[in-house]
Amino acid sequence: MKRRLTILAFIGMCLCAQEVVFRTEARLVEVYATVLDDRGKYQDGLTRERFIISEDGKRQEVVAFQSDSAGLDCAILLDTTGSMQQELPRVKNAVAKFIDDLRDDDSVAIYSFAASLDLLQDFTKDKGLAKRAVMRTRASGTTALFDSISQITRVLEQRSGKRAAVVFTDGDDNSSVLRARAAIDRAKKAGIPIYMVAQGEGLASKSLLKGMKEIATGTGATVYEAHRPGDVAGIFRDIVGDLQHTYLLAYRPPQGDRIKWRSIQLAITGLKGVRVRAREGYFPD
Repeated sequence: MKRRLTILAFIGMCLCAQEVVFRTEARLVEVYATVLDDRGKYQDGLTRERFIISEDGKRQEVVAFQSDSAGLDCAILLDTTGSMQQELPRVKNAVAKFIDDLRDDDSVAIYSFAASLDLLQDFTKDKGLAKRAVMRTRASGTTALFDSISQITRVLEQRSGKRAAVVFTDGDDNSSVLRARAAIDRAKKAGIPIYMVAQGEGLASKSLLKGMKEIATGTGATVYEAHRPGDVAGIFRDIVGDLQHTYLLAYRPPQGDRIKWRSIQLAITGLKGVRVRAREGYFPD
């Protein structure tokens, strides 16, 4: 009987240990990074040892790393509201070219949003399927931009490895349930790059552009403004190029204040004159 209790106790300790490890791993802080030299050229092929991560000025150990060559999951969110009636064909063509330019190991999911977010094609490496989903989009309805951003953030949080989202809108948010601040904070907390593209009426709202910029820069991505119809194709071309030069690093968050904002600093050793684009920090859970 005593031996049986000992065995049961040992099994219990093992299970507890597994839970602790799982929880620790689940709380890793992910940092996406893009490294460029002083001429704007991407710096590829960097190893884990080249990256130095600090939190609030204290160096942290990099416990997980994916190189720029690793595949990624990319979600594309297309504004299909009524105001897109004229511009949608041009945007469809730009997105189709974007899909063609993805690497074979990349997966893409296609979403449309108007009053709600709709999944048109789940993550797939089949570029034909993804492009057909894009071509099926139709323009109608109002704009729930920030609700859609919050929802796609939750979707991407459930996936592992390198992830990103590209959001295109041509109008201000006029039907979201969530306030802009709630969606912005959620995106920044997740830290998954969200590239934002605005055109048309979306460019007229200073508050919208401010929120879009905060989401993009807070997640290590970029915000774009399409002032002319021909700009859209070039913007999507820039974004897909950026995605193919992104690193993913992760570290365990140190103990401390669980309310205070924690700043992240990322540096590269052995290279001079480089600049790094990455998330600026996070609020702990």
